[in-house]
Amino acid sequence: MASLKEVRSRITSVSSTQQITKAMKMVAAAKLRRAQDNILRMRPYAQRLSGILANLSSLTEGSVTNVYSQKREPNRVLIIAVTSDRGLAGAFNSNIIKAASTLATTKYRSQMDAGNVTFLTIGRKGFEAFSKRGYKVIGNYTGVFANLSFDSVRGAAEHAMDGFVKGEFDQVELVYNEFKNVATQIVRTEQLLPIEEQLVDDSRAATLVADYTFEPSKEEIIQELIPKSLKIQVYKAVLESNASEHGARMTAMDKATENAGELLKELKLTYNRTRQAAITKEILEIVGGAEALASK
Repeated sequence: MASLKEVRSRITSVSSTQQITKAMKMVAAAKLRRAQDNILRMRPYAQRLSGILANLSSLTEGSVTNVYSQKREPNRVLIIAVTSDRGLAGAFNSNIIKAASTLATTKYRSQMDAGNVTFLTIGRKGFEAFSKRGYKVIGNYTGVFANLSFDSVRGAAEHAMDGFVKGEFDQVELVYNEFKNVATQIVRTEQLLPIEEQLVDDSRAATLVADYTFEPSKEEIIQELIPKSLKIQVYKAVLESNASEHGARMTAMDKATENAGELLKELKLTYNRTRQAAITKEILEIVGGAEALASK
């Protein structure tokens, strides 16, 4: 049985840990509110922009040459993995790392064996994990969450887009956590490039023509919107991941605080039992000594 000093030391240590986890939960909750507001404002804009772009692309009927829609044999693949810069968020980072690794070793198995799968990481945890596994990693974008903005994420999107245009990559996949609620984050895998075209029937096309007024032209508008839409798509994924990270950390720290409370109860019970046993032993020793003196 542990001594009273050891049990007191453990109680002090667990109490300090509980205070830290409780503080981290409160910080995560405060950051989550801001992050949740940001992604809720971004979602309608991103969806509307993607819808307009899809409608305009359908109306051009292939008359516009778009470098971001060129379909090639996926011999060289880029996987963009969005993780966080810090840990203590439960399975948040490990889920993304596992999903990206599984994507590379299943869907792109032959390309992986040939060394033609490259990872672009947003977040330090992903960079460290893929580097340790010996994967080919480029574009280590860490620190973007410290001052998250469109400009801080745009570089990663442009890196992938330029690589696709130059033929360095034939296909680009995006892996991130989508925010659903505080306790739930959904791992999403989306094809960023090439852009998948959406077809509409003639009746729908006639309706779309009536809905839009084009100035200067459909072609110029599409050429302007496509790069912006791709960057917005990456930015939206990072915002989703940011909100998911704070939700996951809040949940993890709440659970850690509860576990620390349960452990404290057990330690205090052990302390009381140990103290009672020590007192009983001392009493027995005193009674035994008194009886020995009385017998003389």
